[in-house]
Amino acid sequence: MKKFLLLLLIPLQALAQSSPADIARWEKQAVQVTIIRDNYGVPHIYGKTDADAVFGLMYAQCEDDFQRVKMNYMEKLGLLSSEKGESELYNDLLNRVIIDQEAAKADYKNAPAWLKKLCDAFADGINYYLYKHPAVSGMSFQPWYPLLWTDGSIGAISTADVSINEFKSLYSGKEGAVPVSLNNNVLEEEEKLTGSNGFAFSPKITASGNSILYINPHVTFYFRPEVHMVSEEGLNAYGAVTWGQFFIYQGFNEHCGWMHTSSSVDAADSYIEKLSQKDGKWYYQYNGKQLPVKEKKMHIVYRVVNDMDEAKDFTVLYTQHGPIMAKRNGEWLSVRADNRIMNGLVQCWQRTKTTSFVSFKKTLDLKGNISNNTVYADAEGNIA
Repeated sequence: MKKFLLLLLIPLQALAQSSPADIARWEKQAVQVTIIRDNYGVPHIYGKTDADAVFGLMYAQCEDDFQRVKMNYMEKLGLLSSEKGESELYNDLLNRVIIDQEAAKADYKNAPAWLKKLCDAFADGINYYLYKHPAVSGMSFQPWYPLLWTDGSIGAISTADVSINEFKSLYSGKEGAVPVSLNNNVLEEEEKLTGSNGFAFSPKITASGNSILYINPHVTFYFRPEVHMVSEEGLNAYGAVTWGQFFIYQGFNEHCGWMHTSSSVDAADSYIEKLSQKDGKWYYQYNGKQLPVKEKKMHIVYRVVNDMDEAKDFTVLYTQHGPIMAKRNGEWLSVRADNRIMNGLVQCWQRTKTTSFVSFKKTLDLKGNISNNTVYADAEGNIA
């Protein structure tokens, strides 16, 4: 048995800068958390509050594979090229364009108090781990990071029908740019992969007379770690988490079980924009009016040979629909997409504490898990 510790992620600042106040806060929370690993190494995390359980969960994830936690957030922050080189440059640009960091910060600022506590515990748990393991090369975590990536999926990103090749061609200034490999689902054609599946069995056909839920996410070993989270605030859930997220993505509590498969829901739209320049400024036409195009500067540092760094600056154009992401047949295309939604994070957490089919369906009403289908079974005998 051991007590639990955790950490906070801030963009590439040294943890040596952790203040005495931070350290005191982490250590105060750590004594409220216990992590017990069973014979298979699965962490069973016990906390007085939900936030304590989150703190412990993130610490345990970092113990198991900090690099996966780190790299998932470097991807969402558009920082992969700072470690992996120029090949990730347009991956990073796309993630910065599609996942709005300022919007994530605003969502954290406006979040209900209970959600803020969980986000704070997420960051504190990771940062505490880094403080306790100074030999680990890490980055400091911020409490708004969970709002970059809100529905638990493996990082699916929707860009309507705009391809990565078109996006790179536009912002590299090179027509017909060579396609680049993305770490998400922005592809020129639908992925031809075998998807996840789940099966729910009615108690009418099981030998035990209980519902059975079969969860088969079709991922490689350790793609998601297995965990158990318990708090004195009614949390008691077991299942798998996606590295770096603070809720059980697929699993069960004593009342309900849930399984997610990938969905191809239409979560993005593209718009043809009529752009023009006047006196060096961009404008677009909307409802018969010429409106100014918003320009956002993006500075991306990338690694080159001999661990040297170089940087490239981009100017990304935005209309009220969203970022300009392609120029096709002489027409500019903007994209509006729901790639991160605060309700997604709320829904992912609240379902772990549901107690009935009725309460589970209420979480679905939030409509925040847009890249997932759900298969369900419960202790009442319901399957859905």
